[in-house]
Amino acid sequence: MNDSTRQSAAPAGARSAAHAGADELPRAGFLLLAGLAVFWGSNWPVMKIVVSEIPVWTFRSVCLLGGGAGILLIARTVGHNVRVPASEVPPLLLCATLNVVGWHLCSAYGVSLMAAGRAAIIAFTMPAWAAGLGTLVLGERLTAYKVLGLILGLAGLAVLIGPDIAAVGAAPLGAVFMLGAAVSWASGTVLMKRFPWNIPTTALAGWQLLAGAVPVTLGALLVDGVPDPAAYSTRALLATAYVLAMPMIFCHWAWFTVVRLFPAGIAAMGTLAIPVVGVFLSALVLGESVGWQELVALLLILSSLSVVLVLPSLRAR
Repeated sequence: MNDSTRQSAAPAGARSAAHAGADELPRAGFLLLAGLAVFWGSNWPVMKIVVSEIPVWTFRSVCLLGGGAGILLIARTVGHNVRVPASEVPPLLLCATLNVVGWHLCSAYGVSLMAAGRAAIIAFTMPAWAAGLGTLVLGERLTAYKVLGLILGLAGLAVLIGPDIAAVGAAPLGAVFMLGAAVSWASGTVLMKRFPWNIPTTALAGWQLLAGAVPVTLGALLVDGVPDPAAYSTRALLATAYVLAMPMIFCHWAWFTVVRLFPAGIAAMGTLAIPVVGVFLSALVLGESVGWQELVALLLILSSLSVVLVLPSLRAR
């Protein structure tokens, strides 16, 4: 598909996705959701390593500048038009404020104040907020599949966080930051579906990261000063490079693509596997505990994904 065809097709695709509950869901979306689960899940323990040394504002400014520039470079390399139509600048800035500034700052502060696996769990209450907002703002049907999938997914998260509710209470500020990150991301996801876009998905992702990078970078200079890479360990720098390559560049491109392919509620619920991956990798990398709760949660969340993403497609056949 060439760039002009992509541009003309994008809004129609976004509109048709709102009715995807009864139709076969795009198979490419399943592969992208799997990649998001692996690489965004791994982001949590890796980010914990980084923010133990590098200040939050500095870390996020590097991520956003490098991620945005990297995605736009990829867009230009494959021949996409990266110019933003004037009419799309205001909604792009609004979505960037929620998807980028709100999410990245709140999640980075949250993970610095509590266990990485638990932070991921709170962050991914996002589907609950997105499902409700999608119904109110976009008029998406709250089908029985979505309701059942949401109940199963949130039950899985409840199993994970239940034994640690006292720990969350002991670090309330971290929990507040993570909840703020979840609501901000959900709002940005719904608004992404609310506006018609003619700009290619890759360019849209890159420009949102760069737009969000402006206030974050200014904040980093004011709060942290000019960073000195020599002051950080090789481990922290390598972890930062990984975050740039996979969670930032690949995952943001994949996420914006998924949001265009699927209705907002389904796209959001497709992320429920991410905290499970985050919990298990946090145990492997950081030594955080894993027990029966994690295994039960994994079963519930995989059931949730099957109900929302697989059963409607099978029934449509």
